[in-house]
Amino acid sequence: MKKRIPQISPSERRMYGAFFCVIVVLFALCTAYTRFSPLELVQNSDNFWAFLREDFLPPAIPGAAKVENIINSIFVTVAMALAATTTAAILAFFVSLFGSESVSPFPKMAKVVRGFAAFLRNIPALVWAFILFSSLGIGTGVGVVALCITSFAFMVRAFAETMEDISQDCIESLQAVGASFPQRVAHGVLPSCLSGFLSWYLYCIEVNIRASTIVGMVGGGGVGLVLFSYIKSFRYNVACSIILLIAAMVIAVDLVTGRLRGELAK
Repeated sequence: MKKRIPQISPSERRMYGAFFCVIVVLFALCTAYTRFSPLELVQNSDNFWAFLREDFLPPAIPGAAKVENIINSIFVTVAMALAATTTAAILAFFVSLFGSESVSPFPKMAKVVRGFAAFLRNIPALVWAFILFSSLGIGTGVGVVALCITSFAFMVRAFAETMEDISQDCIESLQAVGASFPQRVAHGVLPSCLSGFLSWYLYCIEVNIRASTIVGMVGGGGVGLVLFSYIKSFRYNVACSIILLIAAMVIAVDLVTGRLRGELAK
């Protein structure tokens, strides 16, 4: 008789069982504290599906002039994401040079730079948008700044982590021959990290395409503002068409950037 070999050891099985129990207990406590009932959500789902059938579906296409306005707003949204990401990437590159202990000429300053980036990153773009709109007014320019702040913070951390993977032998050999800090960056950092920088840049474009739609809904312009205007006017069938266009835009951008990141990883 063949002896059965367990795929998971008893200690691991107990650990996974305890972890599952903790998740169940936390879920029960959180639902009780927030008064969220999954059963009540299922019971009242008929209203949701009725709303979709009667108001959102089928999608409606507005007049030619309004279709042109919607298409133009989509291009504005893409332009906002590209402008914010590119500006943030340039700024993040120079700041991240001081956020990497292995590259920075002031290693003790690296933790301060990373801490500042972590602070900015932990505030969502939507919150920055509300702050900027309240102080500077609405507009696509303010929306770009809101996206740029969060993208800058994200890429500072990402670029600094990428620089940490550089072989120290390369940096030390450049220092040994008397290379200055800009020369070490140009001949040691960029050749080793450029593909990683570009991958993070492309990933950030994907994130900002989605975020620019949300920022636009609160006054940042682009397709988000157009969508919100149709929702406020109760023209849900036209809003459904815009949502489908946004989904197509996001999928197309994800496919393009994913393909480019795959090429860079080779």
